[in-house]
Amino acid sequence: MTRRATLAGISAGLLLLGCSVGAPTKSEPRPESVPVSAASADATTTAEAIGLLRGGTAFVNQTSYRSDVDIASQITSLSHTDNVHKRLTAKVTAPGGVIEIRMIDDEVYMKTSLFRGVGDEWTVLDPARVPSDFALSFAPGKNDSGGSGRLIDAIVTARADGPEISGTIDATRIAAGNGISFRPGPGGVFPDSARRHTFRASLDTEGRLVSFLMPEASGLPNASLRYSDFGTTVTVARPPGAIAAPDALYPQLGLGEGK
Repeated sequence: MTRRATLAGISAGLLLLGCSVGAPTKSEPRPESVPVSAASADATTTAEAIGLLRGGTAFVNQTSYRSDVDIASQITSLSHTDNVHKRLTAKVTAPGGVIEIRMIDDEVYMKTSLFRGVGDEWTVLDPARVPSDFALSFAPGKNDSGGSGRLIDAIVTARADGPEISGTIDATRIAAGNGISFRPGPGGVFPDSARRHTFRASLDTEGRLVSFLMPEASGLPNASLRYSDFGTTVTVARPPGAIAAPDALYPQLGLGEGK
């Protein structure tokens, strides 16, 4: 199997059951323009803070780690990832069932109770049949089981105060993928305030990102991403008796077609 399928199940699991935001709110008044000098200072401050966050995720390619995602205490994921040695275990829990993933080198195994026409035994995925939108890998840039890069890309403003970073994020710009994601409410529209949603992030004493928190507000549920257990050995066992994933599985990955 090729590496294209890595973490595909995690992406599918979270997006399949991704939280929808509330009905759109009334448009809020646009803020008054600020002096160019102030805007420039804010842009510099934001760029510096984003630089710290990006630097804080370098561990993804350097060592093993644990990532925990929680969306409104309804959708949670726990992953242990070692991109250096190509090992991963993950468990996504959501209303209606669980998705478990094991990855060893290029082999991807899935066990789930969330899909129609799919039994509860361990299966082996065929990467050629996994939707390309959810095909991640151990390769740099596609190997973060917590999905921090998508959050950082959506930041609008940010300021660092030592190891604490806070600011606003445009939730409508959080791209599809594993980790935190939101769907618009009725009518396919996000509340205006979702474009200026607050966030808080923390770095540890070695500058690594250890938390990224988004509080409940303006129709968005609370969501959190945490990293820990850096350098811990990730041991993954091949599930005995795993069978080829049934045809019914592939069309349901990420399409909201769960049981």
